[in-house]
Amino acid sequence: MPSRSTVRRPRAAYPVLLLLLPALAAGYVAGCAAGDPPTAASGRTWQDPGSAATAEQTAGATASGPSVAPESTAPAPPPANAHPRHVFPVRADNVAYHPTHHDYPGTDIFADCGKPVVAVTDGVILEVSRVDRFDKRGPLGPFNGGLSVSLLGDDGVRYYGSHLSVVGTDIDPGVRVHAGQLLGKVGRTGNASNVCHLHFGLSPRCTGHDDWWIRRGVIWPARYLDSWRKGGNRGPAAEVAAWERAHGCPKAPAKAGADG
Repeated sequence: MPSRSTVRRPRAAYPVLLLLLPALAAGYVAGCAAGDPPTAASGRTWQDPGSAATAEQTAGATASGPSVAPESTAPAPPPANAHPRHVFPVRADNVAYHPTHHDYPGTDIFADCGKPVVAVTDGVILEVSRVDRFDKRGPLGPFNGGLSVSLLGDDGVRYYGSHLSVVGTDIDPGVRVHAGQLLGKVGRTGNASNVCHLHFGLSPRCTGHDDWWIRRGVIWPARYLDSWRKGGNRGPAAEVAAWERAHGCPKAPAKAGADG
């Protein structure tokens, strides 16, 4: 049996722990503060065209211009498709167009009044004009197109068609459409010189003002129309993007022009 002189009882550790607790707690708090994730910095997000109010379409449009899809904070859509399917914008056998236009890039596609005008590609409707506000006494430019529709394609290009005789009842700003879907019918509203045709324009989407001088067309569409008419799929996205890099979004037209 061991003697009392050789046996030692362990000392209690409680006093030491009590002394260490404040230091440990301070270190823990400091460590959490240092490791807290930073708050997300605010930044620009893709603005999805939302649903536009339809009051002016049911009670008569105002003189301010076509109805436009407003900016919204809707969830971002899938990434832009640089090579979507394209189709010819008029569904008719007897169609003609010229590679040039008046004094700005664009194309007049001649077809009988009433022939279907369809979406060139998948995308979202941007602007719709259901009332013919054109007046020969002026101003020339803003209302030249009469009844019209513009579509923001998934490739980032705005496709514009005007002088329509009617716009589809289900075609409103913010509505998603697909290539070949009916948008309206060929007509001669606006400054169409009383000739049935579709004015067709390609441009980037510019916001913040009624950019009719851009919407009517900034690049020549003929070579793309040639491709689509033959069943090809040549896309204007690269050329439109290059034009926008070079010119931005001009705040005023160089000249009013006689059509569009």
